[in-house]
Amino acid sequence: MSKRRGLSLEEKRQRMQEIFFEKKAVFQLKEIEKIAPKEKGITSMAVKDVLQGLVDDGLIDSDRIGTSNYFWAFPSKASQVRKRKIQDLTSQLEESEKKRKMLEKTAAKATVGKEESDDRTKLLATLAEKESENSRLDSELARYRECDPEVLEEVKQQTLVAKDASNRWTDNVFSIKSWCKKKFSLEEKVIDKQFGIPEDFDYID
Repeated sequence: MSKRRGLSLEEKRQRMQEIFFEKKAVFQLKEIEKIAPKEKGITSMAVKDVLQGLVDDGLIDSDRIGTSNYFWAFPSKASQVRKRKIQDLTSQLEESEKKRKMLEKTAAKATVGKEESDDRTKLLATLAEKESENSRLDSELARYRECDPEVLEEVKQQTLVAKDASNRWTDNVFSIKSWCKKKFSLEEKVIDKQFGIPEDFDYID
């Protein structure tokens, strides 16, 4: 014998609403947890989640009075919510339809002049050829860029900046060496050897 299929979420929601529509009363959660399993086959463990989902969707009303939460719903409220939902969906559908028609018109305009023809095929082939030639010339131009006077001047300026920076560091090294000689009474050769400073270390002319 096959196992009985459990209720789907939508079936639980519908049956939960039926409790309120049929009894036309206000309930506390613990009351619904007793009624739902007996009369509608909704397990008590699922009652709270199903009820909260309906409250969130505006299909069941809820209010807290003192320390207790009360729930109620009427068929007219559910009907109004459904009508409002239908109106929203209809509005969205109409808006989507407008966008679809607008995109179709835009697409139709975009294809004007792009119909397949011998002339179009020849023009596209010429365009591809010119683009390939342009790419080749760009590559060739890049090879000669190092001879560009502007590029050479830029390299010259960068070289001067690097030279100045190098001489500043050299000056700093000499200052530190001088301080070490006075502070620790060390010979210059000892300092050079200790810090790996070459004998020909000097400013760049």
